Amino acid sequence: MGDPKGFMKHTRQAPKYLPAEQRLVNHEEHIEELSDEQVKTQSSRCMDCGVPFCMTGCPLGNLIPEWNDMIFRGRWQEALAALHATNNFPEFTGRVCPAPCENSCVLGINEPPVTIKLHEVSIVDKGFSMGWIKPEPPSVRTGKKVAVIGGGPAGLACAQQLNRAGHQVTVFEKFDRAGGLLMYGIPHYKLRKEKVQRRIDLLTAEGIEFRYNTTVGETIPWEQVKSAYDAVVISTGAEAPRDLPVPGRELDGVHYAMEFLPQSNRANWGDADIAALHPKKQKIWAKGKKVIVIGGGDTGSDCIGTSLRQGATSVINFELMPCPPDERTKGNPWPQWARVKRISSSVDEMTSKGGAVHYSLATKLFAGKDGKVTGLTTVELDWTSGKPVEKPGSEKTWECDLVLLAMGFLGPRKNGLLEQVGCALDERSNVKTDVNTRMSSVPGVFAAGDARRGQSLIVWAIAEGREVARCVDEYLIKQDSLLPKVRIEAFAY
Repeated sequence: MGDPKGFMKHTRQAPKYLPAEQRLVNHEEHIEELSDEQVKTQSSRCMDCGVPFCMTGCPLGNLIPEWNDMIFRGRWQEALAALHATNNFPEFTGRVCPAPCENSCVLGINEPPVTIKLHEVSIVDKGFSMGWIKPEPPSVRTGKKVAVIGGGPAGLACAQQLNRAGHQVTVFEKFDRAGGLLMYGIPHYKLRKEKVQRRIDLLTAEGIEFRYNTTVGETIPWEQVKSAYDAVVISTGAEAPRDLPVPGRELDGVHYAMEFLPQSNRANWGDADIAALHPKKQKIWAKGKKVIVIGGGDTGSDCIGTSLRQGATSVINFELMPCPPDERTKGNPWPQWARVKRISSSVDEMTSKGGAVHYSLATKLFAGKDGKVTGLTTVELDWTSGKPVEKPGSEKTWECDLVLLAMGFLGPRKNGLLEQVGCALDERSNVKTDVNTRMSSVPGVFAAGDARRGQSLIVWAIAEGREVARCVDEYLIKQDSLLPKVRIEAFAY
């Protein structure tokens, strides 16, 4: 603890968003940068709290008090080492993680919590700018080969850990770039894709092989992969989207969020064919359209911000659930994840343009003309009984040209791979694994990330990747692994 009285002398100063009118003219990251001195001051607010609940709130168990103290003392390179000891990709989590650590900060009981997320991204950004982050290939190889199917954050973390243990790792990625949602889901304005590619390049330099445009089970037979590798990790994510099976769903202009968002990211990359990932190669663009986004989570927020930047004439958002409270309720005490109303930068932009979030709404049907969507009908819901009950006479019709479905995901896609593997699934259609070994019902086949636990956070994906790597290492070397153990618990976030 750098300054024993820091939390009493200084108030919380988190980076602010640039004004909405400045954010919407481009796809650049839109949060102001604080100086080293400002970050140092904020790090001094970390208390000597005895039990650092921030570390239990973080799925990775980040050594938060340690690197807060190092920042205060100007020991940035040591802080970077402490940060990388538990987190493979802090430049990602420092930008797009909702920071459950801050919800668990002891100071947050009665004061604004420590700006942990700010410190995390400040450390790693300084590490890159100073040239401290370099490839770390292993000095010795074990001769064992591991296939990682899926190049999202769980697969990448798993690959890096196993590679550092000396195993030869190949990542099979169905798209033309690795990163998963980091690359093709999260918009540029939240996470520039050059930062994702920078990390992929580092992993390549460390000796990890990436095989792009390769779908295991389609472009390459599953049995060929299984027979060529000593272990296989399935980290394909939870890509099966939740649908809205109401009349008119087949109309053109009603699309899943993940049919829309990758096209914007490809456009920002400068790709010639931005619709290359769409199953029908159909271009989806919001310019000049009245957009309705159904779903109030992070993916819905990303659709809102992207639509506005593409030049939509209007954007509104529907949410099935009731509006959350502004403060914690008695049934949601510290240090639990605070289930309170949060205004994302995209929702802030939408309201500045006259749009709004409409809570407790269910969509009943889509209307169209000449095969194209022209509107939809909703009904209001009453949640007083704890279950949604439609309010009689509350139907309303809304005009729209583009509807984006962002209602969450239902587990891994059933596209043939899991059927070919023959592994058991749990009650939520995720890959079922042994709680201790992370191995599926098929010997030598493991699972991690959203494919194992269901739709979740990037910080959970990294934690899953690190833990499955330790389990795979033990399976391969037949003894205790030297890779660190990660605490994986079934928290509700």
